Amino acid sequence: MPLPIEDLTPREIVRELDRYIVGQNAAKRAVAVALRNRYRRQQLPEAQRDEITPKNILMIGPTGVGKTEIARRLAQLARAPFIKVEATKFTEVGYVGRDVESMIRELAAASVRLVEKELTEEVRPEAERRTLERLIDLVDSELATTRPRATQPNPMFSGFMTVDAEADEIVPTEEYDYEAEEKKTRARRKRIEKKILSGEYDDTRLEIDSEESNNPFVQVFTPGGMEEMGIDSNQLGGAFGSRRVRRTVSLREAREILFQEEAKQIADKATIQREAILRAEQTGIIFLDEIDKVAGKSGGSGPDVSREGVQRDLLPIIEGSTVQTKYGPLRTDHILFIAAGAFHMAKPSDLIPELQGRLPIRVELDPLSETDLRRILQEPKNALTLQYRQLLEADGISIEFTSDALDEIAHVATQVNRQTENIGARRLHTIMERLLEEVLFEAPELETKQITFTGEHVKLKLGAITANLEKSRNVL
Repeated sequence: MPLPIEDLTPREIVRELDRYIVGQNAAKRAVAVALRNRYRRQQLPEAQRDEITPKNILMIGPTGVGKTEIARRLAQLARAPFIKVEATKFTEVGYVGRDVESMIRELAAASVRLVEKELTEEVRPEAERRTLERLIDLVDSELATTRPRATQPNPMFSGFMTVDAEADEIVPTEEYDYEAEEKKTRARRKRIEKKILSGEYDDTRLEIDSEESNNPFVQVFTPGGMEEMGIDSNQLGGAFGSRRVRRTVSLREAREILFQEEAKQIADKATIQREAILRAEQTGIIFLDEIDKVAGKSGGSGPDVSREGVQRDLLPIIEGSTVQTKYGPLRTDHILFIAAGAFHMAKPSDLIPELQGRLPIRVELDPLSETDLRRILQEPKNALTLQYRQLLEADGISIEFTSDALDEIAHVATQVNRQTENIGARRLHTIMERLLEEVLFEAPELETKQITFTGEHVKLKLGAITANLEKSRNVL
């Protein structure tokens, strides 16, 4: 459960980030201060609030040390719209390729999804109540086909005559007791409701009418370039809008389909979009990766449209401008930009001066040591060893790693990083897959349900590969 924004002090933010990221204290402190400054700004009068802009951050460090993870976890803590984009995807406006404004449109879409998810949780009790009523109707109708056909009242001869459903003729009868029949119906629906809630009807097949969009997205040319636009199914019908389709699904599937429909009906689309734009403007975070790849000079033939041209186009976006999105205009003045790059071939000073000035806070992330890799294997909340343990539990297999096994895995990762390309903690993923490949493949048929990996086991499995440098390059 995310903490309220007022409880996220810089120290608490760093403590939360420590649960997922090992080391990199300087970077954690920088983003913690940036996030807290957002809360401080919200407490000011509106006139003063607009004068305070976010201090954007430039992270400098090799790949696989936690730059992206820090930004992503920060956004989750703040429940803020977040996107990650690569600077290498963009080219200067007027050339073939994506323009930099597309990342603002992506942020708006991410914000809409975030607000929709939160609003769905808010209206969940009412949406679930409506869904249950519809499911009772469907099950009742399905059971009615197997229920004996009762004598029905004839409105023309109420109290005197009824229609015998089986004989198909009018016969005299006593006065029809509507109250008694209503009581029977309520009792029957109550029994159905109880069975639905207990899961007894989960596998029952039902016919439902659900909304299906024929063509939800089309690519169109906008003043800013190519953009994927969604068609409003509420305004358009026919071939381009949505249509009702009759499907046969289990009650379990029907519950989710109907719940989404009911939640969508309760939520006000215009309110969602207004809130989403406001959230993106005030709390949005954009992680701009590989900024170092657009930092190099182009040589003697003028500026490179995929380098200096991109930097020039980034300037007004980062400084503050208004971008048109399909949800409405979005101002970028208070979006927090976190740029990152390894800067192996270029230096931060190779960025054009104007862009350097818009990324005033610079933090360096340290390469991961063998000790750091050892901690990453075990300490984070989503540690790799825990992930594999949970995956194999699905097949009834319990795996354990001894302390010397973890030491050896970290040692191998460090050795391969040093001998080949240093890809940081991502090397652990490759090594763990290689170490566990036989167990992962044979797990469903294994008779042994308890497997323990020791340091000797790791050496035996990976020793031959690490000893051969060429094989390490290709395999690990």
